Amino acid sequence: MEVKTYTVPIGDKEIKLEVGRFSQQADAAILATCGGTVVHTTVCLGPESDLGWFPLQVEYIEKLYAGGKIKGSRWVKRDGRPNDEAILSARVIDRSIRPMFPDGFKREVQVLSTILSVDGENNPDTLALVSATAALEISQIPFDGPISGLRVGYVPEEDKFLFNPTYAEQEKSILDLILTGSDQAVVMVEAGANEITEEKMLAAMEAGHQQVKAINQVIKQMRQEIGQPKIEFALPELDTDLLEKIWQKHQAELSQAVEAKAKLVKNDDTLAKLKEKLIAEDESLAEAPLGEIFSRLTKRLARQNTFEKSVRPDGRRSDEIRQITCEVDVLPTAHGSAVFKRGATQVLSIATLASPAFAQLIEDMEGEEEKRYIHHYDMPPYASGETGRIGWPKRREIGHGALAERALLPVIPSQDDFPYTIHVVSQVMSSNGSTSQASVCGSTLALMAAGVPIRKPVSGIAMGLMRNEATNDYVILSDIQGLEDHIGDMDFKVAGTADGITAVQMDIKIEGIPMEVMQRALGQAKEGRLYILDKMLATIDQPRKQLAANAPKIESVQIPVDKIGELIGPGGKNIRSLQEKTNTEISVDEEGLVTVASPNQADIDAAAKQIRDMMMEFEPGMEFDGHVTRIEDYGAFVELVPGRDGLVHVSQMATNYVKDPRELVALGDEVHVEVVEVDGDRIRLSMLSKDQREQVEAQRQERQNGDNRGNRNGSRGDRRGGRRDFRRRN
Repeated sequence: MEVKTYTVPIGDKEIKLEVGRFSQQADAAILATCGGTVVHTTVCLGPESDLGWFPLQVEYIEKLYAGGKIKGSRWVKRDGRPNDEAILSARVIDRSIRPMFPDGFKREVQVLSTILSVDGENNPDTLALVSATAALEISQIPFDGPISGLRVGYVPEEDKFLFNPTYAEQEKSILDLILTGSDQAVVMVEAGANEITEEKMLAAMEAGHQQVKAINQVIKQMRQEIGQPKIEFALPELDTDLLEKIWQKHQAELSQAVEAKAKLVKNDDTLAKLKEKLIAEDESLAEAPLGEIFSRLTKRLARQNTFEKSVRPDGRRSDEIRQITCEVDVLPTAHGSAVFKRGATQVLSIATLASPAFAQLIEDMEGEEEKRYIHHYDMPPYASGETGRIGWPKRREIGHGALAERALLPVIPSQDDFPYTIHVVSQVMSSNGSTSQASVCGSTLALMAAGVPIRKPVSGIAMGLMRNEATNDYVILSDIQGLEDHIGDMDFKVAGTADGITAVQMDIKIEGIPMEVMQRALGQAKEGRLYILDKMLATIDQPRKQLAANAPKIESVQIPVDKIGELIGPGGKNIRSLQEKTNTEISVDEEGLVTVASPNQADIDAAAKQIRDMMMEFEPGMEFDGHVTRIEDYGAFVELVPGRDGLVHVSQMATNYVKDPRELVALGDEVHVEVVEVDGDRIRLSMLSKDQREQVEAQRQERQNGDNRGNRNGSRGDRRGGRRDFRRRN
């Protein structure tokens, strides 16, 4: 296959898509390039699956060689399991493309995006997103495209939107929005923001959607020129007559089943009994797909009640939020803990504080970075009343933890203001919808209870949506529960402070969401967020002024960068010795910020003082009580502060002549000294007072003057005597 190249415009940048360069045996393969960043995406179609669900696999594969890196481990050099960022990038692609496959499609589909090169400027995740959607569009796989996506930033000082910003441009942005969409509507949204308004968030989506339409035009062109014929797929038709017959005769049982599911009634057998009843009446129905029919009819009934009666499955109004209860200090030894409960959703959040030395070091193809605020989400099987696997977190858990972390990150204090590593774990105790946003709320409470001075409290809510396909009307639902998430068309999570949005995530099950519906959803979400925030603040309204008694105490000391090596010492000797002596934990970053941690404030004070002393700039006139560390014939060395000493010359030890300094001092003696001169690293000291030094100096000058007079007289006498002798001889 000859290589075909297409250029995709995104703002002031371009993405080059090449087809036919690599992987000709894949169903479709695209090489995407922007600057020096290169991503290779392949799409392959597998056989029919009997799993009962669509086996779509999406992987975002980072390679250390892409950034010219070799794995830091001495024993393992092969690239390891994907880090959280790679998993989150794969989830963005998955959530974008999954709604675009036909209902009932069960063949295995695998989408792999491998990062081949990174230039440190252009983020490869958006290249992977565009190349994946384009590859699916030109492949033989049924796909309701074209769709595409991009990243949108916003610089408030310039009131300017950025499209696929570079890393440097993103530093100036208060918004990090990834948006995918078709020509008609938005399909997926993932965003973090620094308290951006609902109006500006909507404007960013609209601006991003215009860019998406331009990208889609290129993908349409690719489809027309090199697209493969799509394989035929049609979902087997259900017996509509049977479906309508059951609908007409058994709505009471269907209503009972919906109500039981809404109330989380375990082991409800309403539908099982109905199935037995129908088969008893007609044995031929034993082969009919009654389970699928019941699923469709219960979904129809719940949606119909919502549209026609304005009653949700659990009896709430469309904008009504379930009962909320909050509690703090639920765990006796935790630095901060809280429970947030909304309906049957219950999350326990625990905040733990540690020194900066416990920050997470992340190694990837673009280098290394440290994270000092870490949020993890854990939902064990018992949270939904089930059994299941226990082990490594699933992608959903990683995604929910990242969403909560993103929501709270803008309010976390800087390291200068609060020099701690902060780890929050949200443990889901019971799940019935919106556990990620309950994690946001519970974690806000736990952080305030721990005394972390967050700038503002954050709350979150999950919004739902149902579309009436006959009339194309929409109903927006606040605080959706599990059943509504299952039967609805949208899961739209919004978190933020009272002043703006900090995180957004939207997934849909339909082709897209119009902008006017997004606007209504954002407005209704704001009302819900503020209501939830009021409930939270009734429990604890601000961060505590004091940390928990068992939390580590930390103090920061700034030292000159060129003094870092002096503090650490050869092989870490100095810093280890200081830690042992003071029973503290000391760390220093590359900017010279030293943090000292210990449960005991007195130990921190002692260590901090020694560090300040070690870094001290000595000046004449400074006085110290130091110990004699070394004695030589010409004087004694006195330690002024740990690791720093100066010389007291014998002439500065007493007002009278000192033949041997050992007559006055011994090793270990404490003496009072004053700095009299600093010459680079050499410090000259005196044990004399200023008056005594002046007296000694006067005596020295007098002796010197006397010596000079004697020398001059002797020279004249010698010269006269010499002349007399010369005259006598002659």
